[in-house]
Amino acid sequence: MTIHLSRPDITDREIEAVCAVLRSPNLSLGPRLAEFEGAFARYIGTKRAVAVSSGTSGLFLCASALEIGPGDEVVTTPFTFVASATSIMMAGARPVFVDIDPASLNIDPTKIESAVTGKTKAVLPVEVFGNPAGLDRVCEIAREHNLAVIEDSCEALGSALNGVKAGTFGAMSVFGFYPNKQITTGEGGMILTDDDALADACVSLRNQGRAKDGRWLGHERLGYNCRLSDINCALGVAQLERIDEIKAKRKQVAQWYREMLADENRLIVPSEPANCDLSWFVFVIRLREDFGLKQRDHILEQMRSRDIEVSNYFPPVHQMPFIAERFGYGPGDFPISEAVSRRAIALPFHNHLTRDEVATVCRTLKLLMGG
Repeated sequence: MTIHLSRPDITDREIEAVCAVLRSPNLSLGPRLAEFEGAFARYIGTKRAVAVSSGTSGLFLCASALEIGPGDEVVTTPFTFVASATSIMMAGARPVFVDIDPASLNIDPTKIESAVTGKTKAVLPVEVFGNPAGLDRVCEIAREHNLAVIEDSCEALGSALNGVKAGTFGAMSVFGFYPNKQITTGEGGMILTDDDALADACVSLRNQGRAKDGRWLGHERLGYNCRLSDINCALGVAQLERIDEIKAKRKQVAQWYREMLADENRLIVPSEPANCDLSWFVFVIRLREDFGLKQRDHILEQMRSRDIEVSNYFPPVHQMPFIAERFGYGPGDFPISEAVSRRAIALPFHNHLTRDEVATVCRTLKLLMGG
């Protein structure tokens, strides 16, 4: 049997919630949209929440609401999912990368100021793999330079730093609900903010630029169709109600991995940083420096051949050809990100994993490292 890289955790509760919407006349822009937004805002602790079609669209709408556009720059990390950078490009701005902290794998706060220019409008930090470490310092630097912070919390639902929840550090934040996330709506995302004007702008932008008065053919700005249907929202409400249970399941799987790999000196095994309540998104180990890219890729290939799904998390964004060619980035520009990327392996990680399956993954990984 295949040990899957990720799987959503769907119960009869979620299925019934979705079926109830399908039996109703309100498939979109109905009551479950407002219910999901309200519940999410209360959970995170912000004034407003705006549901959107994906984390990517959420980041783009944040940039648009902040009037970031052509000629502007946004400082971000090259070690992330590509949408953190492409959402900036979608707004017409330039992503300016700085390297990461080798421990947290988040953007290195000490390197941000050197990347700030007169064109910089915002910083877009990412809580990589759910880890909010360093976000407080990033926000301090942004305030010193009068820059907005768009917090990419797409992987960090339920995490906190010093008791402060992920999603509350920036002027705006975004969560994602793809099926591999802590909770899923199938596809979807959520924008969080305490600023009513920014929230209202996002509500309009996601809905074809329609005005607050709700007239269906009244459009006051260039907008987009980034809505999230009531079908998706019903699934989100039911999932969010189980967030503590889901976090606990994922924490248990992470603990099994950490126990079984604790004596493995050929690996860097992720841990929960000090002062963090980590909501585990994925479990990514790193091979030590005497392993190279070819050895890492061989291990990936061999594990997959044994029906164990694994992946490389993340390829450096600045080395993706369409970004490298457009902005002139090249190998060696961000050596820490590149070194981490060459040796990273995402192991199977989801709520349904059993202890025996984790043991199989760990045993196979150790065998292949020895080969």
